[in-house]
Order: sequence, then structure tokens, then C-alpha cells
Amino acid sequence: MATPAWKLSGQYYETCSCDFICPCLPSQMAANPTQGACNFAMAFRVDRGRYGEVALDGLGFLVLGHTPGPMNQGNWSVGVVADERASTEQRDAIASIVSGAAGGPMAALSGLVGHFMGVEPAAIQFSQQGVKWSVAAARLVDMAAEGVMGMDPNATEPMQLDNTGHPAANRFALARATRSHVHAFGIDWDDTSGRNNGQYAPFAWQGG
Repeated sequence: MATPAWKLSGQYYETCSCDFICPCLPSQMAANPTQGACNFAMAFRVDRGRYGEVALDGLGFLVLGHTPGPMNQGNWSVGVVADERASTEQRDAIASIVSGAAGGPMAALSGLVGHFMGVEPAAIQFSQQGVKWSVAAARLVDMAAEGVMGMDPNATEPMQLDNTGHPAANRFALARATRSHVHAFGIDWDDTSGRNNGQYAPFAWQGG
């Protein structure tokens, strides 16, 4: 069966276990993670979305992963937390998009994933006030970050990194993670040091 045309747009949030600023992007994923290995949690709030005839408006999902060394060497372990309100058809659509099977930005990374750990449903909550944000998914994920401001004391927006090539967004705001708690798919990661990397941006994907 041919992959249907699809589009998603909304807000993306991420924390990872690398120190601020994550070295993966400026090294084209060739750098060693600052902690030796990398854990990451990418959250997506879908404001508008459709996968063929399947509506995805108002849903959310998270992509959780572990990489044992430089990201470009592959062998990633990745799992998906899908909004518990999603129907079976909606959950299958999200899995197809995240895995890269449906094309779009995540397809470029699919060859790096050595172990897909499955899809687990959970209630997902998103909160943002100014440059502070948080995402929680039941007992599985609790993460938060604050955008990093530049030298201008009158600035209202955080510093931005552009032309990143990141699959979530080519331009995003830089942030420091204030907490990252992930306990899912065999990943056990807890950090409240305030040193870890965070980032966030509007996102718009399409494929099919």
C-alpha cells in the first residue's frame, strides 16, 4: 500500500544528556557525547496534523533514545511514547512518521536506529510560559528547560541556532535543561544539574 500524504505542525521540545551546547550538531554527529553515551527525549505537540484521512490534531508524542557513542556511528535504541488518547490508526500513523517509514525528516535517521523498542501509550502534558517549558508523560518522562538569553537585557526571546539540519527543526531556541527524568524502554536517566542541553522550536513536517 502506498504511503499517504501527511503533514504535521506544532511545537517541539528536547533535552539530552550532553552538556550545553550539545556537540552533535556542529560536528555533524561525529563528536563523542559529553557523557560518553547520549540519552535524549524529543517531544512533539501536534497542533494540526493529518496522515491521509487520519486526523492527528491535538495529539502528542515523544521520541526517546539512547546512543552508545557518536551518533553517526548508529546503533541507536529508540522508543515512542504516544498520546493515550490516540486511536489504533492514529498510533500507527505516528509510528510510521517517527520511524521514517512514511518519509519526511525522520527518514534520514532511520538507518542509524539499530533497535526500535516499540510504542507505549501515556497521558502527555505540555506547558510553556515564556522561555520556560515542561513536558510530562505519566511515570515515563518528566523534563523541563529554560531558554538561554543573550547579552541584551531587554531581549524577550532566547538565543537561536540556525541552519542546524536537525530533523525536528532547522532553527531552534537554545535552552538549559532544568530536569530530565526518563524511565522507559530500559532507559533510566535522571538529571537535575542544570548543565544539560535543551532546545525547542515550532516544527512543520510533511511526507508521503
